[in-house]
Amino acid sequence: MSLREIQQPIKDRYRDQPDAARITLRATGASLEGAMSCSVDIGRALYEAEAHPGVGGPGSAACSGDLLLGALAACAQLTCQMVAANMGLANMSISVSVEGDLDLRGTLGTPDIPVGFEAIRVQFAMDGDIEADRLERLKDRTERYCVVLQTLLSPPTIDSQWVLSQGAPAA
Repeated sequence: MSLREIQQPIKDRYRDQPDAARITLRATGASLEGAMSCSVDIGRALYEAEAHPGVGGPGSAACSGDLLLGALAACAQLTCQMVAANMGLANMSISVSVEGDLDLRGTLGTPDIPVGFEAIRVQFAMDGDIEADRLERLKDRTERYCVVLQTLLSPPTIDSQWVLSQGAPAA
């Protein structure tokens, strides 16, 4: 069964029932051992994360920046593969690599240094024959439909809430 055949009933359902296309994804972080590590539960998998060695972390697990870049790489890879399949380019070999630059001094509290990535680079490497106009269409559709890329390019509103549970009084 082709990707197009798999997706067509889903597209039909979403056209007829637009609310069926609206989903909420969740991730939950929880402390592990000390201030430098945590677990992240995305509902279908549990990941261990640690602070980067550049801010004092042990460096034996992914840091949050790794996870962000990994999410972008996964989304770009899957999106490009699906677009290529729908374009009849199933014989192409595609790989995506993502790099990001940041200055860790911002994370450590240096006031004039921004916190976060300064630049992110996404490279799509392909092996196979493709005409220039079809490559441009693959590029355009991949970038347009990649959820993580579009989220980074046009950030959503983020609502941050802090909830304090009433526990036992401090000694």
